[in-house]
Amino acid sequence: MTELTPATYPVTRDALVAYAAASGDPNPIHQDPEVARSVGLPDVIAHGMFTLALAARYVDEQLGEPGRIAELGAKFTKPVVVPESGTEVVIEGTWRDERTLALRVTCAGETVLGNPVAVLRG
Repeated sequence: MTELTPATYPVTRDALVAYAAASGDPNPIHQDPEVARSVGLPDVIAHGMFTLALAARYVDEQLGEPGRIAELGAKFTKPVVVPESGTEVVIEGTWRDERTLALRVTCAGETVLGNPVAVLRG
């Protein structure tokens, strides 16, 4: 299996606010630290789909051919906690075969997406 170059993506609260507006998901746990803490979270968390979108971005950037993803899936296993100073998501990829990429998505050394896989168009 061939490994791809790892990439690091910053995640800021401003990016979460913009994503909430674009996605139509205004849940305050993604923007308001007091609300997030009131429901037992350590701080604001990124939308799961925001994190999955970073995985799609990684695949597009690694291939240099946006639009090749036919399927992208993962389990949301751990939230990406975003303190006021922001955080980073690190993504790595390994080719399983000529059309399938297995990904590893982590934040602060913890896996945040379970079994993320991208299947590419032929």
